Amino acid sequence: MKWIFAACATIALSACPATAEIGTEAARASVAPFYKALNAEFAKDSPDLIRQSTAADWVSCRGNNVCNTRDEVIAGIGQRLKSVPDLKWEIKDVLVSGNQVTIRGEATGTPAADFMGAPHSGKSFKVMSIDVHTLEGGKMVRSYHIEDWIGAVRQLTTN
Repeated sequence: MKWIFAACATIALSACPATAEIGTEAARASVAPFYKALNAEFAKDSPDLIRQSTAADWVSCRGNNVCNTRDEVIAGIGQRLKSVPDLKWEIKDVLVSGNQVTIRGEATGTPAADFMGAPHSGKSFKVMSIDVHTLEGGKMVRSYHIEDWIGAVRQLTTN
């Protein structure tokens, strides 16, 4: 009877795909080049840093079904770094569950011109971001992200 229970448990466990738990430091090391790429200080290295931390078929999603390819993200980040020449993005928290890494980040910067409909004022912003990255082989294969850009616009337009 014990062997039947053991056999059933083994079959049940093998039917569920196992996801290896990534350690927090390994997860941080895997995503760190991507967050470095978001900083104006590293603008010239940004495309290479993104490629270093992502798989070739990586997609970044700003909605459940609204995703961009790696090349589209590289172009978009390049434009953002030009429009906010002092952009700084910091990792504040790293949470790991299986092969998913959730990052709470913070972005600060001062736009050089009109920004997301806000007229240029010389003011700065500070916003929070939440990103959920799926990692395979130490590379990001899919990301979902939310940034508080409405909060940034509010900060840029409020006295």
